[in-house]
Amino acid sequence: TAMKFTSAAFNDQKSIPVEYTCEGTNINPELEISDVPDSAHSLTLIVDDPDATGDRAWDHWIVWNIDPKTTVIKENSMPPGAVEGITSFGNAKYGGPCPPKGSKPHRYMFKLYALDSMLTLLATATKHDVDKAMEGHVVAQALLTGLFNR
Repeated sequence: TAMKFTSAAFNDQKSIPVEYTCEGTNINPELEISDVPDSAHSLTLIVDDPDATGDRAWDHWIVWNIDPKTTVIKENSMPPGAVEGITSFGNAKYGGPCPPKGSKPHRYMFKLYALDSMLTLLATATKHDVDKAMEGHVVAQALLTGLFNR
């Protein structure tokens, strides 16, 4: 069975509720994980916006070394023992969707990766560093896409 990644807050390809954005309380939505392969030693979560201006994805949340037995990442919380990397906002925390006012809806990609190892990275790591460290270690992946515009 393929690894599954869902949210009770929004359905795939549907709007992200305002509370999880810069217009609301800017907290992460609850996320549910299931069918992680037995070979997984850790999970990595990357949330980005490929529709950001400047033709570069905007990184909203980067989390690695999530316990593969994790089934829920609760609203406004970090998985115990996991590490947050530096986002495009310049800090190590969730930054909700915040596209320019009046733009078309942006896609927010919640990407979950199951890895056959833990990642040895400094907490100052960026998405680029995480992507590089994951090379050759991804055993499964799942995608949840939310939409938002202001």
